[in-house]
Amino acid sequence: MNRAAIIAQRSLIVACVASLIAGFFIEHHPHFAFEAWPGFFAGFGFLAYCCIVLGAKQLRPWLRREEDHYGDDVELTNSQPREGDDD
Repeated sequence: MNRAAIIAQRSLIVACVASLIAGFFIEHHPHFAFEAWPGFFAGFGFLAYCCIVLGAKQLRPWLRREEDHYGDDVELTNSQPREGDDD
């Protein structure tokens, strides 16, 4: 990984740990009993993130398109002319 990615990753880890620790000191006004558990929202957020990632992996085969999905006649802006093309 490059240096910027490492800094971003470590910053995210520090923010997550700080959020988890802050949950022990902040007074909550829960609507349900499980919302009063320390670290509930940090754990719930992590679980939701995992579900989104795993769900996206399952949907990928259905949503993926072939490389030439839009047809061969679409020209890309940075592409080289193909052999046999008369411009």
